[in-house]
Amino acid sequence: MPLKGVFILDCLRTPRARVKGDSSALSGLHPQEMLGQTLKGLVKRTKVEPQEINDAIIGCVSEVGDQGANIGRNAALTAGLPISLGAVTLNRCCASGLQAINFAAAEIACGMAELMIGGGVESMSRVKMASDGGGMDGNNVLLREKYLQVPQGISADLIATMENFSREELDAFAVASQQKAQAAQSTEKFAKSLIAVIDPATGGVLLDRDNFPRPETSLATLAALGPAFATAAAMPLDSSAGAPTLEAGVLKHFPEVSKIEHRHTAGTASGIVDGAAAVLLCSENYLKRNNLKARGRIVSYAVGGCDPVSMMVGQPDIVRKALKLADLSIADIDLFEINEAFAAIPLLVIKKLSLDPARVNVNGGAIALGHPLGATGAILVGTALDELEVRQKRYALITLCAAGGQAIATIIERLE
Repeated sequence: MPLKGVFILDCLRTPRARVKGDSSALSGLHPQEMLGQTLKGLVKRTKVEPQEINDAIIGCVSEVGDQGANIGRNAALTAGLPISLGAVTLNRCCASGLQAINFAAAEIACGMAELMIGGGVESMSRVKMASDGGGMDGNNVLLREKYLQVPQGISADLIATMENFSREELDAFAVASQQKAQAAQSTEKFAKSLIAVIDPATGGVLLDRDNFPRPETSLATLAALGPAFATAAAMPLDSSAGAPTLEAGVLKHFPEVSKIEHRHTAGTASGIVDGAAAVLLCSENYLKRNNLKARGRIVSYAVGGCDPVSMMVGQPDIVRKALKLADLSIADIDLFEINEAFAAIPLLVIKKLSLDPARVNVNGGAIALGHPLGATGAILVGTALDELEVRQKRYALITLCAAGGQAIATIIERLE
């Protein structure tokens, strides 16, 4: 059944900052400060009493170094929020930011909280992917013998091969993402949920808009790019003499596939960026008691696993599960936000669910805007809600795949 009594007061995010090497417009800022500014801005804008916030749940994938030591709690302290506000940091890989919101919603729905923050953060310039040292499988050789988990780009190429998505289709999807993102930026579609990030030392603005998009991208420029993951697929499984390659290991799991066609490039994969986002949720009692107006509500959410080798094929089933819980159909959903981890992934979801592409990622996605791993799910909630308000539509569905063979989906409803 649909979730009862969980409302969205507001959403806020930083711009996504393009990472080149170890540098970005936000790489000089500690990720606690990046998230802290987001939390502080959200509380200030909604005018809620900070001491009334029951808890904060924050998604972050690489919880080491600057992002270790429970970044959620330290960011709340950085933001100057009351020391009575606890926080927890979680990792469901790319689904972390949306999972944080769903867990916050669950606390409210079961009556254990009235005012919650859910969000996420990832400083991919300061804390590189896989910095936790666990690889894809926690370095467990026994697990590896059961399921060979490989870099996601290899799995994306496998999916493109199995679904017969051509290089041209992938490139066309990426160009469309860039064009939609450019149109959204030029018409200030992202302005409502965006805050400028400030340098605490100088008070100057570090970044006030997403700077990853490449509006000059064309089919011709993408066609000139080489495959991004063929080299990784050709690496040996281990250091032993004559060890099979990663690709051979994957094909052993999928004997019906004779060869992986490496069709994804840097232009059809999600961008590496820094970013943070937060969503403030509350109960119906809190709304009434404080005479507040909610922007939206959480209708349902679902999560689950799928084959960990192909890894990113679970979203269609999880979307169906979220729809069933909400007592809705595909036709009821006005907008879909499908994370563009790789071009083949939204194409897969569109194909399996017979979606209208005109309702999918209408302002572009992670290929054009970037994918700050732990923050993306929270960002997409705000993006979807903002666009529902612009179009005066009712329902949006947000869905992401995640490493290890996982998927997540959340349905929201506009109320304003």
